[in-house]
Amino acid sequence: MTDNRTATHHVNHTHSGTRADTAAGARDNAAATATATAAGPNGDSGGGRPGGRLGGRIAGRAAVLRHDLPASLVVFLVAVPLCVGVAVASGVPAELGLITGIVGGVVAGLLPGSSLQVSGPAAGLTVLVYEAVQQFGLRALGVIVLAAGLLQILLGALRLGRWFRAISVAVVEGMLAGIGLTIIAGQLYAMADTPAPDSGPAKIAGLPGLAADALTTPVALAALGVGAGTIAVLAGWRRLPGPVRAVPGPLAAVALATAAVAVFDLPVDRLRVQGLVEAIQPPGLAELSRLADVAVLGTVVAFTLICSAESLFSAAAVDRMHDGPRTDYDRELVAQGTGNAVCGALGALPMTAVIVRSSANVQAGARTKASRVLHGVWLLVFAAAFPAVLQAIPLAALAGVLVHAGWKLMPLAQMPRLWREHRGEAVILVCTAVAVVALNLFEGVLLGLLLAVLKTAWETSHVHLDVDDDGTGPIRVRLTGNATFLRLPKMLDTLEGLPHDRRIELDLSGLRHLDHACRTALLNWAETSRDTAGAASGTRGGVELVGAHPDR
Repeated sequence: MTDNRTATHHVNHTHSGTRADTAAGARDNAAATATATAAGPNGDSGGGRPGGRLGGRIAGRAAVLRHDLPASLVVFLVAVPLCVGVAVASGVPAELGLITGIVGGVVAGLLPGSSLQVSGPAAGLTVLVYEAVQQFGLRALGVIVLAAGLLQILLGALRLGRWFRAISVAVVEGMLAGIGLTIIAGQLYAMADTPAPDSGPAKIAGLPGLAADALTTPVALAALGVGAGTIAVLAGWRRLPGPVRAVPGPLAAVALATAAVAVFDLPVDRLRVQGLVEAIQPPGLAELSRLADVAVLGTVVAFTLICSAESLFSAAAVDRMHDGPRTDYDRELVAQGTGNAVCGALGALPMTAVIVRSSANVQAGARTKASRVLHGVWLLVFAAAFPAVLQAIPLAALAGVLVHAGWKLMPLAQMPRLWREHRGEAVILVCTAVAVVALNLFEGVLLGLLLAVLKTAWETSHVHLDVDDDGTGPIRVRLTGNATFLRLPKMLDTLEGLPHDRRIELDLSGLRHLDHACRTALLNWAETSRDTAGAASGTRGGVELVGAHPDR
């Protein structure tokens, strides 16, 4: 989710270059297939020469690697600053983000599911990871991620992957908006090399004081300038000429910020990096025993649901960006779970499919899973061979990358139209976002889901009450639709307003559903109306039930 957006936001982001690359790939694959097909039944090619099939396979693999190898380098360059930045924002060593990126490429990348989406640490999980580390400690993070991965594998084995697509889009958008706002509020402090408050509301409330302090403190002002410059580069990168945009925006922004800090010798904090091997902290028996804690189990469930939902939303978006094989959601869930289980065993960050890296992979012309596996290999080589390069990166630049990513998580452009056309969905989105910021990610999502269920129940409980009164005969009242307790006050107001000295025929034959509350209320109203009519001497009132009886 630095990188993560829902399928709704990305289904329309197919670029012409992607389609052109896809067409080119189709031609390459067709050529390779034709070469292989030309082989005779005994392995001979067109002229009866042996080894034709082998030559066709080699040509086919060469055609694939011609696209997948450069695509893997593009994804690697996008992933480096994001892996490191997400780790720092999550309150863990930077190496753990790189480890998760490596596992996402080499482990999850080899497994079936979605062939082109790329997995790794995501900005959308920083809030949840930070809270877990603060509450349970860094050593407990591994066992939480491990348990979440095993639970994802179980869900995939039970073929429950497709059900994650049933989550309300408004809830997901609200969750992303809340995460984005929390990331922005927290990383603005990091941009000024200042510790951030713990809670979301405190971070937002402290922003005016942060601005005042930063403007009067030279060190904070320098760091803030580095972060602001990083954001400016990212925001304007897409407007630059095509050849320049061949370099990934996050990499260019971080590289320029690092160069500026080095040239001007700015007094800003830099990234601290140790070896990958030293950063690995497998959970021990003491950490495994933490799974008996209800709070830890709740965090495991939160990790499982959010990682799974985001991965499958990303898969739906990536499927719309290419013409290759579609995602098998259950297998993809198993692949994500396997990757998270390995990450947990290494004590690293949780992983999920991330849309920025995945879309970069597709747009770079990737054809098979080889590109995402190779990107993991490049991450491993880079982290092992060039750790000194990472230590030159200013923290304010990484914070700027995440502030930009958080801004992209908020659907500001879609809100006016959503408010005009689907006001209830807009309310759910805003309430979910506010709850994520004010409470926490898990409770905010639960509140959003509850609101979505209540909205759906309200909209599906439509009941129409038609009154036919000619002024002389009995009053005919017909109910159609779904009569539930949500519509009961309006129904009773109309029925109780009818004359008591006239006979009433209540037709229930048009009801598709009648819940217990409505059935009881209608019976009580009918009985009360009969008693009132009987008490009035000489009247011909009363209620007659027509059609389906409410007792059935």
